Amino acid sequence: MDIGSLFLILALALAVGLFIAQPFLNSAFKEGSGRKVAFEARDHVRSALLAEREQVLDALQELDFDQALGKIPAEDFPYQRSRLLAQGAAVLRKLDELEPSVGVMSAEDRLEAAVAARRAETRGAAASANIGAGDAIEDQIALRRRAREEKSAGFCPKCGRPLQKSDQFCPKCGTAL
Repeated sequence: MDIGSLFLILALALAVGLFIAQPFLNSAFKEGSGRKVAFEARDHVRSALLAEREQVLDALQELDFDQALGKIPAEDFPYQRSRLLAQGAAVLRKLDELEPSVGVMSAEDRLEAAVAARRAETRGAAASANIGAGDAIEDQIALRRRAREEKSAGFCPKCGRPLQKSDQFCPKCGTAL
């Protein structure tokens, strides 16, 4: 081997070594950016806890709905509800540890308030759907009438493609109608 190939191998090994050592030389591992990593980890934990809180609220809402429909035996409902409330309270306590709130409500009371708010929101949406049901049906009838009026008005004299009444030009060949 000649000296040129040795220098080439040495340069290549140095480049690979620098590439591998890059994470250790990166500024993310230096002292000032350690706080940034800690904030990102804290935000990740907070996000996970908020997602878990939403899952518990959804489960509580579904449990209440299933109990109202009679899908759950009466003797199982209190146990399941108390278990979900305890799980939700634990999640809220963990959230409080991350960011202490100024409120005086306990975790269980806040969870109950959130469930009540969700229930009211769902009832409000259902009530507005029932009130506007007649209007919704009328809107659907009007939409169907408009769609029927838009139906075919014949065929293009040049290419034979079906045309709508509102077409001024053939959509395929562009012939003026």
